[in-house]
Amino acid sequence: MGLRSGLSLLTELIFFRDKKMDYTKNIVDLAIFSILGFMGFIALWFTVERMIFLRRFNAGAYSDRTEMETSLTNNMTALFIIYSNAPYVGLLGTVVGIMLTFYEMGMSGGLNASDIMVGMSLALKATALGLVVAIPTLIAYNALTRKISVISNSWKEPVTGSRA
Repeated sequence: MGLRSGLSLLTELIFFRDKKMDYTKNIVDLAIFSILGFMGFIALWFTVERMIFLRRFNAGAYSDRTEMETSLTNNMTALFIIYSNAPYVGLLGTVVGIMLTFYEMGMSGGLNASDIMVGMSLALKATALGLVVAIPTLIAYNALTRKISVISNSWKEPVTGSRA
């Protein structure tokens, strides 16, 4: 094996490693953004569903306060879970992105400030998206919780008969 074929083999291995890291970055980005996108879709869906339900709510249709409160708070747990966990999913994407950036820096053997800054800024987009999902969901959750509380507190026991 000559020097020329050895260099071409080395170049091919480096090129493959770079392609492999790009592939890994793309998979991580796709996974994190897909999870956050799904969380955002579910949050929007449940928020709209609860708003429509509360607008059409008829307290007279319920004979029992527990049944009414169960119906009022349906899907609220999902909104709570989404606003609580979306920042952590984004943070996970950021941590993995930073780890991949450090790995690339270590494998390249050189320190290039522009490569570091680009890698870090791209990694932080996951945290930003996590906050974009969490903050509106938190606002919607608090608004819906307040509306549910007002409805629940104004509910009166139905009159079932005359008193003797």
